Amino acid sequence: MPKMKTHRGAAKRFRRTGTGKLVRGKAFHSHILEKKSPKRKRGMRKSTIVTGKQARNISRLLGR
Repeated sequence: MPKMKTHRGAAKRFRRTGTGKLVRGKAFHSHILEKKSPKRKRGMRKSTIVTGKQARNISRLLGR
């Protein structure tokens, strides 16, 4: 059986925390920013934890 390869697209978008949770950046912060409020844009700077079934699927893509 060959080694499992890491999904490179997922590896660039997600990372693990010290406790093993998955962290992702927030969406909708790349363009069309004029109509978004400063408060909303500030919130998008922060990263957030991936939860539920998605975390399991992404974990699989990262090969863990």
